[in-house]
Amino acid sequence: MELDGYRIIVTGSARGMGAATVRSYVAAGADVVGMDVDEENGGRVAAEASAQGPGTASFTRVDVSDRADVDAAFDRAAQSLGGLDALAHPAAIQRPGDASEVTVEDWDLMMAVNVRGTMITNQAAHRLMRQGGNGGSIINFGSVSGLRPEPVAPAYSASKGAVHSWTRTAAAAWGADGVRVNAILPAIATPMYEEAKDRMDEAQLTAHFWQNEQSIAMGQAYGDPDRDLGPVMVFLAGKGSRFITGQLIPVDGGQTSVR
Repeated sequence: MELDGYRIIVTGSARGMGAATVRSYVAAGADVVGMDVDEENGGRVAAEASAQGPGTASFTRVDVSDRADVDAAFDRAAQSLGGLDALAHPAAIQRPGDASEVTVEDWDLMMAVNVRGTMITNQAAHRLMRQGGNGGSIINFGSVSGLRPEPVAPAYSASKGAVHSWTRTAAAAWGADGVRVNAILPAIATPMYEEAKDRMDEAQLTAHFWQNEQSIAMGQAYGDPDRDLGPVMVFLAGKGSRFITGQLIPVDGGQTSVR
């Protein structure tokens, strides 16, 4: 139990990488509060993880783009957990589009959830970790999309580039408090990924396939959230990563650097 007794918040916990992170942390012995706007699936994920143990999981609804909602939810979670040791922040949304035609509505929505949500949740976690006096780990979710041109998802790409920059800045600002801030860049098969593909037209799908699924050095398939991402999340939350901060860490079968 590498995280025995750890107190952790996981956003976007109702499905995909967030749900896998909840399961991995509970299996490693942590006590987890999952957060999402999807109450039904969020509650189910927490209950199933708790039933497996040896850690525990509970759930609370939160809109990560709303500061008051986040602050209140994080305060309740820290009170129930007895403090906060780590935040995993997978919560994000994606919309395909074209740079010439991306709508203001899609742009603003992705910036609100993906960028403002990262800032707000990170600030709340840092405040609680600093109060606890023992530091902690914040794990954001970036993307290879934030490192390169993304013709089928320009607003998403811009939002993830902002997450990368924020992660480095927060790491520099909060290192003296013992708070580490890193970002995962995953190529993991999730419902959000499949839904984004479903919204693409034929030309966008073709471009997406050759830029993404053909670029996995270890094969065409994206990774499995429990098998391929979960252990990395456990490592970054725990003491083994105590001297790692400000890093953008691809978990992507070589997509970012090899191809």
